[in-house]
Amino acid sequence: MIDRERYLKKIVDYMWDGQIKVITGIRRCGKSTLLFHLFYDYLLKNGSRAENIIMLELDKRKFAKFRNPVVLAEYVESQIKDRRKKYYLFIDEIQFCYSVPDPDNAGHEITVYDLLNELKDYENLDVYVTGSNSKMLSKDIATEFRGRASQIHVYPLSFAEFHGYRAGHVRDDFDAYMLYGGMPYLLKLKNSEQQKQYLASLFDEVYIKDIVERNNVARSDILGNILDNLSSQISSLTNPTNITNALKSVKNEKLSVNTVSDYIDYCEDAFIVSEAKRYDVKGKHYFDYPNKYYFTDVGLRNARLNFRQIDSGHLMENIVYNELVSRGYSVDVGVVVDRNKGGRVQKEIDFVVNHGDKRIYIQSAWQMNTDEKIKAELDSLKLAKDFFSKIIVQNDIPETFRDTDGILHVNLIEFLLNSEILR
Repeated sequence: MIDRERYLKKIVDYMWDGQIKVITGIRRCGKSTLLFHLFYDYLLKNGSRAENIIMLELDKRKFAKFRNPVVLAEYVESQIKDRRKKYYLFIDEIQFCYSVPDPDNAGHEITVYDLLNELKDYENLDVYVTGSNSKMLSKDIATEFRGRASQIHVYPLSFAEFHGYRAGHVRDDFDAYMLYGGMPYLLKLKNSEQQKQYLASLFDEVYIKDIVERNNVARSDILGNILDNLSSQISSLTNPTNITNALKSVKNEKLSVNTVSDYIDYCEDAFIVSEAKRYDVKGKHYFDYPNKYYFTDVGLRNARLNFRQIDSGHLMENIVYNELVSRGYSVDVGVVVDRNKGGRVQKEIDFVVNHGDKRIYIQSAWQMNTDEKIKAELDSLKLAKDFFSKIIVQNDIPETFRDTDGILHVNLIEFLLNSEILR
């Protein structure tokens, strides 16, 4: 089992903080393993007893009755037998819970959050839940949990975790990671054909079905077309209008921008894709459009296109983006305006990275093997004209170095394996 130390440490740090711990992330990224195995083992090793850990996996048929919040709460209360002992409650995929009518208050409903907030009043009960729907959880964490929740977001395996498990030649492992991504179950599969089939089935049997059922999607074919389009457009600027126009030409039917925008939102809610907004570095404001979309896992993106469109530069940019957000940084796409040539030319900084009061500008470059490419990457960073750190993550350099302009050129593999390099 892969030791997901970064996330386990966060959970341990939140223990008995008086909050409900909410663990979010795309389905099958390892949330359940983190909670039901890694954290469970941690508790046992540190003196907790198995009978004091209550575990409910709501996406499984045997636990279906606990999707009723009243039944769930009554069961948990029946298990807390000794107020002198500490108990832990693990609930997997909380979005499967539904609301039920309140018999004592006509016209009102009892939700799972009502019951969780009541259970949290037990001083000897520490509550942990997982969920795979960002819109529901982001709203609920702010409102339904009444300010009593701590959130931990889990991503698919980073390259460091992937390579640490495989322990092969670093370049061979990276090639595999760039093609198949970091969904944990892949590491159990024996060959590339099994890996491809698994990734394809995740879309058809898990993600698309979840989105259709949860949002009452009428046109699953349009949803699939949108995912195909987003897959083709990773690391490129786009917006719902452009996608709508592209689909209209293919489908030869009426299609509204609002529908496409809603379907993209559903994909974001399911953590399949993430939108990176464009930020004017000097004007200090965000643009409404166009923006960029990155896949939470590049293997899922590649599977969506049947592994036909493997663009190393775009995939590298997606991997760098995922690495940055998984390390806890806020990431935007930077825009700087060049006014020195009698006009206003917008140039792009791949990533404006923020953490507290710290900012870093980062370019992602698969190859810088021509003078034109070198100039393009460097000019955008130089136009920022401020004191913040500037970095180019490069695939085609043997080791990290700093140039005469003070710009740090970081080898891609070193960047992915060394989480301290940006500190």
